[in-house]
Amino acid sequence: MLKTNSIYFFDLVEFEEIIVHYIDAGKQALAKKAVKLGLQQHPASVDLKLLRVEIYIFEDELDKASMLLKIIERLEPNNDEVFIQKATISSKNGNHKEAIELLKKALTFTDDKVDIWSLLGMEYLYLDDFKNARLVFEKCIVVDFEDYSALYNVVYCFDMEKEHKEAITYLNSYIDINPYCEVAWHQLGRQYFILEMYQEALNSFDYAVLIDESFIGGYLEKAKTLEQLERYKEAIDNYLITLELDDATAFVYLRIGECHEKIENFDAAISFYKKAVHEDPLLDKGWMMLANIYYAHNNYQKAAYYISKALTIEEDNSLYWKRYSEINLKLNFYEEAVAGFEKCLAINDDGLEIYIGLTDVLSFLGEFNDAIHTLIKAQKIYKDSAEIEYRLTGLFFILNKEKYSFNHLMAAMKIDYDDHFILRELYPVVYDHIKIQKLLNDFKKD
Repeated sequence: MLKTNSIYFFDLVEFEEIIVHYIDAGKQALAKKAVKLGLQQHPASVDLKLLRVEIYIFEDELDKASMLLKIIERLEPNNDEVFIQKATISSKNGNHKEAIELLKKALTFTDDKVDIWSLLGMEYLYLDDFKNARLVFEKCIVVDFEDYSALYNVVYCFDMEKEHKEAITYLNSYIDINPYCEVAWHQLGRQYFILEMYQEALNSFDYAVLIDESFIGGYLEKAKTLEQLERYKEAIDNYLITLELDDATAFVYLRIGECHEKIENFDAAISFYKKAVHEDPLLDKGWMMLANIYYAHNNYQKAAYYISKALTIEEDNSLYWKRYSEINLKLNFYEEAVAGFEKCLAINDDGLEIYIGLTDVLSFLGEFNDAIHTLIKAQKIYKDSAEIEYRLTGLFFILNKEKYSFNHLMAAMKIDYDDHFILRELYPVVYDHIKIQKLLNDFKKD
């Protein structure tokens, strides 16, 4: 008919099936033509008009949809689909409370409530009303225990309310009725994992993969749980199963690499880290893991190469910049180390170790005033730090400001006398000076 403009008669049900088919297939233009032809043959059909409303809503022609719905409502004021579509329009306009009231009204006109409950639950989710959303999705499950979408939403609501124990109770009651549901066992394992009940989580994931031997999510969670139990070889085996079941992912390669590193299979760890970044070159964590493992094994040149890769991808990560500085210190590239620590401070990482690291490098470079300014900034945050006070002692003494030096030494000893080794290691000339030694000895006697 569409190609030849010929007219053939279709009954109403056939038109509805054709239109729904086109809508489901995403062929909106054909659906619109089919609606037009259908209404030409069945101009009084409310069902076809409602399908036209659905197309209007899909195309964001909400005013046209609303006008047509008013006409339909006059014809059939008790048609639940009218209120469902009105609720959809309200939801699209952000009026979720209004949508909820319309859906509640739709419930009074239908015996098939599950689809409406599902829509109602989503509206509650939009409002972050997790309790009511959960109660509605639970009704869906009572009607159909294999409604896994509703089950996921119930668990999601428990998660958002941090009611993990309640989620466990609910899932166990669900499993009592539907014991061979791998999705329920998987979700139960997740709840145990969150509560750090790793053995219980492992048991749950075991059931999930026993029920469905191709359940990738079950094997992944089982492997993560085995990692927490420090059963790294078994974790590796489960990660490898996921590679057999589906395409390789950078995440799995990375996890396998970390497991190998934990059991000191360093060559294997490096191999899997490299597979991870080959699979996903933008995986900054993969480059970071390579930098860390080479750093730990004193291969600072390679560590520097890989940390630069990570920073190219994620330049605002203070952990990466800190490692960058540590690597450059080992390579005696002090200016680069200073730049790394300063970058950490610039992106609001004001950890004490950052200030201390920067201070020590500046001191080594002879930038004593800059080192003091750095410590004074740190002191505003860390008011009672012996590490800061001993360093200020050394720096002020070097700059011949003995009064300041002695004041900071007294403050440092009051905070922690035993930390005076800092002075001995960083400023040995200052530490050995007779005046400093006298103050240290007098304080110890007191």
